[in-house]
Amino acid sequence: MRIVIAEDAAVIRDGLALLLTGKGHEVAAAVGDAAALCAAVAEHRPDVAVVDIRMPPTHTDEGLRAAIRLRGEHPGLGVLVFSQHIETRYAAELLAGGSHGVGYLLKDRVAEVSEFLDALARIAAGETVLDPEVVTQIMGASRRAEDLRELTDRERGVLALMAEGRSNAAIASALFLSYGSVEKHVTQIFAKLGLPPSRGDHRRVLAVLRYLEP
Repeated sequence: MRIVIAEDAAVIRDGLALLLTGKGHEVAAAVGDAAALCAAVAEHRPDVAVVDIRMPPTHTDEGLRAAIRLRGEHPGLGVLVFSQHIETRYAAELLAGGSHGVGYLLKDRVAEVSEFLDALARIAAGETVLDPEVVTQIMGASRRAEDLRELTDRERGVLALMAEGRSNAAIASALFLSYGSVEKHVTQIFAKLGLPPSRGDHRRVLAVLRYLEP
């Protein structure tokens, strides 16, 4: 896997590069600001970019805004936002930028190296990987409650796990349901949210975005 890292803290940046190289991945570039990130992605065409949110010059949301831009300019690029912070303003926009290959993990909640590596592999394969705390903070109460009022408690639970990037098999395991039961719940969620089958839209991602909308 070819990876570009954007992290302004040199120790973390070098540590990630050393870790990933040691696991057999190619770190094409490790940079410290959003402009260098965009240049590195254009030059190296990585499979995944690992991006911190707060980078120079203002240390606010440069990294996340760059990630959104890169998702538009490079549709096949996987993006893992890896930060200590949850930025709700742009998080839903990042997710809306495509139906594959995006993640948002919190640095202090990744307990094992294997979790981080697994998330990268899943994102490179086109999956969505979200920390549950990120899901909790970026979903709004008012409009979400209005849109989801028709869902049962069980359907809301299934949708919450979908928002974490879980597959139907993983949801079945987490909720102690059969795979077939989860499929039925997912079908009902799509129907109640008014998401008919479509070649152009990924209904699973659209349902999650509805769940996360402020």
